[in-house]
Amino acid sequence: MDILYVTSEAAPFCKTGGLADVLGSLPPAVAAGGDRAAVILPLYGQVSDAWREKMRWHGYTYVDLAWRHEYCGLFSLEHRGVVWYFLDNEQYFDRPELYGYVDDGERFGFFSRAVVKMLDHLEFWPDVIHCNDWQTALIPIYLKDDGVREDRYRSIRTVLTIHNIEYQGRYDPYCLGDLFGLDRGWVDDGTLLLDGDLNLLKGAILTADAVNAVSPTYAQELKNPYFAHRMEGILTQCGYKLSGVLNGIDMKLYDPAADGRITANYTAEDLSGKAADKTALQNLMGLNEEPNTPIIAMVSRLVSHKGLDLLREVMGDIMELPAQFVVLGSGDAGYEEFFRRTAERYPGRMAVRLGYNEALSMAIYAGADLFLMPSRSEPCGLSQMISMRYGTVPIVRETGGLKDTVQPYEAWRDAGTGFTFANYSSADMLHVIREAVYLYKDYPDAFARLRDRAMAQDFSWNRSAGDYLRIYGAVTGLSWEKSAPEAPAAEAAAPTEEPVIEVPAEEAAVSAAEPVSETAAKPAAKKAARKTAVKKPAAKKTTTRKTAAKATTKKAAEKAVEKPTEKAAEKPVEKPAEEPVKKTAAKTMAPADTVETTQPVQPKKKGAAKKAAK
Repeated sequence: MDILYVTSEAAPFCKTGGLADVLGSLPPAVAAGGDRAAVILPLYGQVSDAWREKMRWHGYTYVDLAWRHEYCGLFSLEHRGVVWYFLDNEQYFDRPELYGYVDDGERFGFFSRAVVKMLDHLEFWPDVIHCNDWQTALIPIYLKDDGVREDRYRSIRTVLTIHNIEYQGRYDPYCLGDLFGLDRGWVDDGTLLLDGDLNLLKGAILTADAVNAVSPTYAQELKNPYFAHRMEGILTQCGYKLSGVLNGIDMKLYDPAADGRITANYTAEDLSGKAADKTALQNLMGLNEEPNTPIIAMVSRLVSHKGLDLLREVMGDIMELPAQFVVLGSGDAGYEEFFRRTAERYPGRMAVRLGYNEALSMAIYAGADLFLMPSRSEPCGLSQMISMRYGTVPIVRETGGLKDTVQPYEAWRDAGTGFTFANYSSADMLHVIREAVYLYKDYPDAFARLRDRAMAQDFSWNRSAGDYLRIYGAVTGLSWEKSAPEAPAAEAAAPTEEPVIEVPAEEAAVSAAEPVSETAAKPAAKKAARKTAVKKPAAKKTTTRKTAAKATTKKAAEKAVEKPTEKAAEKPVEKPAEEPVKKTAAKTMAPADTVETTQPVQPKKKGAAKKAAK
C-alpha cells in the first residue's frame, strides 16, 4: 500500500509534544515492512538549517483558500526510508512557535487545502491519507468535496487519529465559507456543527473512513462525557469505525545500553551504569548525593490534566518520605510558581527546572528510580514507556494509555511493572508513592525484580505498525504485511546522509548541460495498476547526472528551459507578467495551477521562500 501521513509536527524536524514522536516513528516502521510511506508537514521556521541543506526543491503553485490565492512551495528530503515533504509559505509557517496564533484556523486550513492540491506532485498517488488531530481534519472533508467533481479523489481512503480530543478546531460558522472555502451545506446537514460552533474534528470523525485513538482504553473513554469534551455522542455514533492503537517508542533510540546522551550505559543484567547516572543526576540538579535514597521524577507539561492539583494537596506528605524529587517541565504560571517555592523549602531534596531540555530529560529517565504520572487523562503517554526502558519504575493513574502499558505491582505473586491507582484522589496517589518508596528501601530484591520486568517490556513500533496496517487494509481492501521489521533507528543529531529526491522528467527543467531525471508513474497509471496483492517496495528509478553542480542562484535557474507537465498543459495558463517577482531561492514565477520545477535547489536557511505577493 501507499500511505501518506499528514501532520502538523514530526520529530526530528519540529516538535512540541508526543504527536511529533509518533509521526517521527510510525512511518519508518511501516516503510520497513515493504509498504510505501511518505509524510507531509509545514516548513516551519523551527526546521533547522542542517535539515534545510538536505532538502530538494520541487517547485511551487498557488492554493486557493476561499478568496485567498496563496503561494505554496514543495520541498522534500529522505530520512529513515521515508520521503518527507515540506509545504512552504513563510506568511503562515515562518514563526517562532508552531501553534498558539489567532489565525491558526487559517494557517491549517491553508495547509489542508495545500496537501490536497499537491497530491499530483508527490511521488505516488496514495491509497490512504492518514490525518492527525484537528490541524489536518479538513483533509477528509476537502477530499469528499473535491470528489464530487473529480473521481480520482474518491479512490483515496482516509484514517483519522485522535491524539487528544481536548483540541478540536472550533470556530465561528462564518468561517466555513470565508476562511475554509466550503459550501454552507456542510453546516446545514450538521457535519461540521457542534454546540453552535464550527467543529473541524467532528467533521473529520464523520467523514473519515476509519478513526482511532492512541490507546485502546482511551478509545473507550472517548465515549464517556468525562473524557470526550462534548464529543461522546459523535464517537458513540461512529463506534463501528473507532478503534484504539497503542503508540510505541523507538526502542533503538531509547536504549540505555547504547544511548550516547546519558552519562553511563547499562543493561538489566548490569545496572552499575544506572548507579553512575543517578549520581550524575544528583550532582546536576543540586541534590544530596545519596545512592540509597530513591529519586522520584516528573518530566511533564505543567498543566492541570497532568494531575498536578493532586500534588498540591499532598506535596508536604511526599517530602516527608525518605526520597528526593525532581521536576522538569513548563506550563501554567501557577504550577511553575508552586514547584519553584516547594523546591526552595527542600534544598538538597527537591529540584525543579522550568522549560524543556532534551539532554536533561534523558539524564532524569536514566538516573531516577521512580517516575510519577498522576494524570487526570492521558490518551497514551510516552514518558512511562521511556522510563520503563531505562529501569525507572512508573507510578501512574489508571487512565488511557497509562492503564494499557503499566501493570500494577502485586506483592503476593511478585508481578507487575509499576505502581498504579484508579481513583483521581490525592490520598490514593500518596498511598502508592509510599508503597513504591518503601519497597525500594526495605525490599531491594523485590524492587529489582520489578525493575527488570519493566525493562523487559516491548513497546516497539513493530506491533503498532501492524495494527495500523490492519486498519489501512480494512478501509482499502488491499492486502498488508502482518508484521514489519523494526524501523531504522532515529538519528539524535543532524542528518549525515545526502538524500536523493528524483524529479519527474516531464516536469524537470532540461538543458544539454543539466541533469535529467526519470520519473515514477503518474497517479492515473498508478490507480490502474493497483492490485490486491501485497505490494513490494518499488525499485528506485535511476538518475543520470552529467554534473554534480547544483543550480543555487536565481540566475542559474532562469537559464533552465522548463517543460510543463501533461496535466499542466491541459489547464488554462495564467499569465504571470502582472505578478510581482518572487524573492526565493532559484525560482521563477509559475502559472497558478502548475507546480513549476527546475533543478533541485536548497531552501533558504530559516525560510525557504518569501510569501507570494498577492
